Amino acid sequence: MSRPVTAGVDGSPAAVAAAVWAAGEAVLREVNLRIVYADQSQGPATARSGSLEARSHWADDLLAEAAEAVRREHPSLETESRRRSGQPSEVLADEAAEAGLLVLGSRGLGVLRGFLLGSVGTATISVTEHPVVLVRARERPDAADGAVPAGPARDVVVGVDLDQFFAPLLDFAFQEASLRGDRVLVLYGWSIMPVVRDASALIAAEREMGPSLARRLTEALKPWRQRFPSVEVAEQSPIGGPARLLLQAAAAADLVVVGRRVRKGPLGAHIGSVTHALIHHCPAPVAVIAHE
Repeated sequence: MSRPVTAGVDGSPAAVAAAVWAAGEAVLREVNLRIVYADQSQGPATARSGSLEARSHWADDLLAEAAEAVRREHPSLETESRRRSGQPSEVLADEAAEAGLLVLGSRGLGVLRGFLLGSVGTATISVTEHPVVLVRARERPDAADGAVPAGPARDVVVGVDLDQFFAPLLDFAFQEASLRGDRVLVLYGWSIMPVVRDASALIAAEREMGPSLARRLTEALKPWRQRFPSVEVAEQSPIGGPARLLLQAAAAADLVVVGRRVRKGPLGAHIGSVTHALIHHCPAPVAVIAHE
């Protein structure tokens, strides 16, 4: 049986946007949608201080609101709603293990202040080794929550580090682009030592090192070009910070794909500076892919 796309909701506009985006993804994948609320006895003040019945009604209402938003956009999609008890990050990580993809909302606070992802989202990303997509609520009043802009094909942008293992990121990015009819834009940003980072040194470094890095990137992408011959691919390896380059490319993106290294030691989970910057500032949906 095909695994569903699962959206975690909490009653916020961002969560509704995530549910609608997840519904579109479920349609592309030809699977069902599951909408999940993790009940930790939290809700509006009246529910927190009131009875279990009040909390139950509030949870049912927010699930119904998300399901209704999905039905407006995708009336024929088979949708299941679940209310589960427990710590939200643990519940969502458990759901992610059953799903093909977990989708969560990110609360947009504007370009300068970024996302208020919240402890639940951060904790969920940290404890699951399954793909998680973060979707922010719409900012234009005429745009549908979670809707993909109309028009020509856009980009699935993926950031890679040629010195790290990145196959799971490319697998996810190419599969998504194939489903959407999008182009894959592969970005590798690099830099030189800060002590020599003046304008002339940057120009010299790009002239001397740029061509060889571009060839390395082209060579690294060959297996995916062969596996996905119908997917258009663009590759860029400019000098510059990866987070800044990815944020710039996100303006024309349906999805931005970044990685998170899995740690199995005493230091615990680690999201990484580039991924941290993207999930806090990227206007496009961000897929976080755990990898070794």
